[in-house]
Amino acid sequence: MSLVRTFATSKRVLSQLRHDKRTLALIFIVPPVLLTILKYVFSKEAKLFDDIAPMLLGIFPMIVMFLITSVVTLRERSSGTLNRLMTMPISKSDFIFGYAIAFSLLGLVQALISGGVMLGLLNVTVLGGTAHTLIVAVLAAFLGTALGLFTSAFAKSEFQAVQFLPAFLFPQLLVCGLFIARVEMAKLLQWFADIMPLTYSVDAMKQVTIAHNWTATLTSDLIVVGSFAIAALILGAATIRRREN
Repeated sequence: MSLVRTFATSKRVLSQLRHDKRTLALIFIVPPVLLTILKYVFSKEAKLFDDIAPMLLGIFPMIVMFLITSVVTLRERSSGTLNRLMTMPISKSDFIFGYAIAFSLLGLVQALISGGVMLGLLNVTVLGGTAHTLIVAVLAAFLGTALGLFTSAFAKSEFQAVQFLPAFLFPQLLVCGLFIARVEMAKLLQWFADIMPLTYSVDAMKQVTIAHNWTATLTSDLIVVGSFAIAALILGAATIRRREN
């Protein structure tokens, strides 16, 4: 793996995405718009919205970045771009980590925009403060990016890449603790939730919501989220394939 080639890959991806207005709108505009819509959905339940909005900030970046990353990476492979790149002195690790850096930067901007809308325009109170909130949101976006890169290796078309979203993320969404406390679920669902990364992203945002200071639980949650992301990138580099003829 070469840092020069990795950053060159990131630069190329960002340059291409700069001209893709629909993708940029999906990354930067859709999450804050969804949060704003929910604000008015819960207009008569302001306290409920204040409770769930931070957790959604730990979910929306992951879902959006998972979708975008898996589709764009699959497009690179199916269009033959990956084949052409592999004829050059670039490794699969350079490709995967270059994409991860590029989309993580986009995730950072997304977190800044969504966090600003939630904390500023929507006036949601988070005890942990802005910095802690943004750190969790950025790691959630990084996790979505890593999982998208990993799952794209198993898709043969953009449609199949999109299918991984309900198959892989929606079950996690149901048991992550957003709708009901995990301790109130059936044991089997608790065990499933305990091994899923989205659970720890939501838990981390809960910690930011209820605690003024950085807690040990928040640290452990973020370590788990980061570990899942790094493992997904390593597996993605090992399993990514060229286009099949």
